[in-house]
Amino acid sequence: MIRCVRLWTGDDGNSCFEEGHIEIGEGLHGKASGLPIAVTELSFQETASGGSFAWHQDPQPQFVITLSGTLEFEVKSGATFTIRPGDVLLAQDDTGSGHRWKLVGDEPWRRAYVVYRPDTEIRFVPASRAAA
Repeated sequence: MIRCVRLWTGDDGNSCFEEGHIEIGEGLHGKASGLPIAVTELSFQETASGGSFAWHQDPQPQFVITLSGTLEFEVKSGATFTIRPGDVLLAQDDTGSGHRWKLVGDEPWRRAYVVYRPDTEIRFVPASRAAA
């Protein structure tokens, strides 16, 4: 199971989040595999340890895959969540109040941004449904 946090803009214009995972089924040769996702862009970025970013929205819906570093994200309500290496952020809050983040620990944040096509079905399973 791949941990994923979905971040989106709620009806009130503020960013919301929920923890869950990306649905994975049986793939080729009996190995666990997710459904193919059509992407339009892949890029990599690095932020030195101690970095942070003030309130902002994501430029477009995308996956952010953390390769190294630990971050604390915050939304306007004051709620926070943590992203660690191997976690996927499903960033869909491209309108509204946005979010901010800060690096915790001594590692730089290395990540891959994967912009997916708008017509792509994303199989995100919230933790509340996964336990049911």
